[in-house]
Amino acid sequence: MSCRLSMYVFLAVLTVQAFGPTRSLTAEDRPNVLLIMTDDQGWGDISAHGAPELRTPVLDKLALEGVQFDRFYVSPVCAPTRSSLLTGRYSLRTGVCGVTRGYENMRGSELTIAECLRSAGYATGCFGKWHNGRHLPMHPNGQGFDEFFGFCGGHWNTYFDTPLEHNGEPVETSGYITDVITDAALDFIRSQKGKPWFCYVPYNAPHSPWRVPDEFYSKYLDKGLDETAACAYAMVECLDANIGRLLAELEQLKLADDTLVLFLTDNGPNSPRFNGGMRGAKGSVHEGGVRVPLFVKWGDRLKPHRVSQIAAHIDLLPTILDTCNVQKPKGPALDGTSLWPLIENNSEASANWTERILLTTRESGTVTSRKSVSGAARSQCWRATFENGRWSLFDMIADPGQKTDVAEKHPDVLKKLSSAWDDYIDGLLADGFSEPEIPVDAAADREIELVGNEAFLDSATGGGIRYAGINGFANSWVTDWTDGEATLRWNIDVVSPGRWEVILEYAATPDQAGAQLEIVCGDSRREIVVEESHNSPFVPVPERLIPSPHYSNRSWAMQQAGTVQLASGKQTMVLRGIKRAGGSFPEIKSVRLRRKTN
Repeated sequence: MSCRLSMYVFLAVLTVQAFGPTRSLTAEDRPNVLLIMTDDQGWGDISAHGAPELRTPVLDKLALEGVQFDRFYVSPVCAPTRSSLLTGRYSLRTGVCGVTRGYENMRGSELTIAECLRSAGYATGCFGKWHNGRHLPMHPNGQGFDEFFGFCGGHWNTYFDTPLEHNGEPVETSGYITDVITDAALDFIRSQKGKPWFCYVPYNAPHSPWRVPDEFYSKYLDKGLDETAACAYAMVECLDANIGRLLAELEQLKLADDTLVLFLTDNGPNSPRFNGGMRGAKGSVHEGGVRVPLFVKWGDRLKPHRVSQIAAHIDLLPTILDTCNVQKPKGPALDGTSLWPLIENNSEASANWTERILLTTRESGTVTSRKSVSGAARSQCWRATFENGRWSLFDMIADPGQKTDVAEKHPDVLKKLSSAWDDYIDGLLADGFSEPEIPVDAAADREIELVGNEAFLDSATGGGIRYAGINGFANSWVTDWTDGEATLRWNIDVVSPGRWEVILEYAATPDQAGAQLEIVCGDSRREIVVEESHNSPFVPVPERLIPSPHYSNRSWAMQQAGTVQLASGKQTMVLRGIKRAGGSFPEIKSVRLRRKTN
């Protein structure tokens, strides 16, 4: 059976969605909100969806007893999904155009679910992987969360006895990271008395590194699965057990009927495994990269049913505010719409639901043209996909596996869908994109850390300096610095002008001791002579599989380097080499800034 594009297509990207309370709730009746998202768990990583070897009894029960969205969409990778989920806006509008090197940073001016609910009297907490900026005001504490426990980067290196942070302060933990995150979320829920709460739990599993307790891993390895699938499924079953702990606590505290629970994942699977026959996986703009589960439960207030209408991450902010009877404060316009009529199973609203076009983009850094972005535009029935400079079209009813490109047979359909996507990208290009900037603000009352993987490496030859690992992923550093003309450059926005102390975080072999560097920012310069070697060994993360270089751990030396005078406004801070020692410069983990008050 084929499908037709409605003549009255609703362009979600071009039209601001209006929503408002549909029910009369008093402040006392407002539900708590438990929003759970896992990392790199695909649509197929749930036993109820047909995964033959996997066991997820908690998620299966949540799906059976709640509202299931059959076709719910997110972004192809982590950080864009998170920004859209939190703001109700497409990720490029929020400033997020990548997953590392600062491209994952969501603008501090964006309005999040936490800010909206906090303005209505909710206590707010985030527990797990943030991945939308590590510097205030992009940090969770600057985006509406009273409590943050977890980490801010795109991944973490250590899953056992993990060093994390609590509201910006380092914390040592004991145990497996999924259990630790759950413990923190449970403590938050238990501590709330007398007012509603919003608990956001973005778990970091089953994202690599491939580490999981043996009790889960061994049972899947014994099933004859390859190591990757065995570890991924083990991590998912561990997640399932921990989500069960959260739901059981709601029952124990008699909060189940007063709590709206939402579960989703952030993109498709991160390794080859069952995904319902869909095309693509994590990173792909095709169906398998962006279609994920969404389960919604609110005690016994919602009757179990399935929703066939397409929906997306951009819809969750308006949906949650609508359900909680909270008016959105003034702020950036939304791309999403409230799904409450579909969740409530209002037959009239469902029958009259407006046809939509939902958009997907996949980019890695600053957007410079339409061709610099891959993407898709889809309606209830059709999917138009843009890759490698060309469009294809698929009938998702007749061909859910995207086997046959029907663009030539339906040029009018392709034109309408591709035009919506083009208009979105063109509008963004008209507004302009800039390289990420790091705020230098003393009001943050925290050390400003200019990490190596957020530096732009400028080299006339294109070599002689590089990031450890690939693409400067989180927790990486700068290494193999042999080019005397190469530099590290950070774009900064100085909110608090004045004197700032400089601390160099580095590693150096004995031969590299004595190397000379210079920090330059505007008219301020400070020479740094690396006084001592510090060549601690790398400690590879004990993954089940072959480890990646950027997952390795080591200790770093700290050297005070005097002060620089920073003027107000946007500028660049450059670390350049003056004199090599042993033929190269030290490895650079970060340059840290501390405000001088005397």
